[in-house]
Amino acid sequence: MSLGQHLIELRKRLFIGGASVLIGTVGGWFLSALVWDQLRAPIMIIAHAHHTSSINYTSITAAFDVRFQVAIMLGVVVSSPVWLYQIFAFLVPGLSGRERKYVFGFFFSAVPLFLAGCAAGFLVLPHIVELMASFVPGQDTQIIDAKYYLDFVLKLILATGIAFVLPVFLVLLNFIGILSAKAILKGWRWAILAIALFTAIATPAADIVSMFLLAIPMVALYFSAYGVSALHDRAVARRVDGLTAQVARA
Repeated sequence: MSLGQHLIELRKRLFIGGASVLIGTVGGWFLSALVWDQLRAPIMIIAHAHHTSSINYTSITAAFDVRFQVAIMLGVVVSSPVWLYQIFAFLVPGLSGRERKYVFGFFFSAVPLFLAGCAAGFLVLPHIVELMASFVPGQDTQIIDAKYYLDFVLKLILATGIAFVLPVFLVLLNFIGILSAKAILKGWRWAILAIALFTAIATPAADIVSMFLLAIPMVALYFSAYGVSALHDRAVARRVDGLTAQVARA
């Protein structure tokens, strides 16, 4: 494909991905109130038990903004099979037949991993909120801005989902011969630095605990990707050695 054709293909994939998110957002609007109740449940539990926390809306449009943001989050999560497919499909024209099999094989791994990452972020959310609230002195009251709290929740959940998918791309690059296991291991220092920067952006600047709770599984997944890639490289090396031996005997 020429550069112009690639750009047309990119525009097509972006349009389909964006349309899927938009449709998911429209559907998510009708569930946003229910989902918001679940997301703010940790604050409500703390408020009921200790009377130290409450969620507040600081402007007339704040409640609408919160519900709209929840709807967008639902749209992104629900439409993830579509926009993840568009990412992988954009790579297909430049790949061989065997490499295409790898791409679509990893697509079916990326979708459940993304959803599992979002679920993991949601499950760890109450523990993070409880931990952060435990630093509030007993004589004080914690007044939490609704939009700030939602921003914290969305960053945590979506960033965890993305973090679970990144190792799939590393293994994919290894399987199609672009990135070796040695290269993955060699770049571990840069990877950890990138993970630290990513988690710093994904979590509030002052929330160091959340940053580490998110960074630790990302580092573990990075080295898991190295392990899978190393096994694949060894299998390829054995096949090459076998073919070389056959040629030598012939």
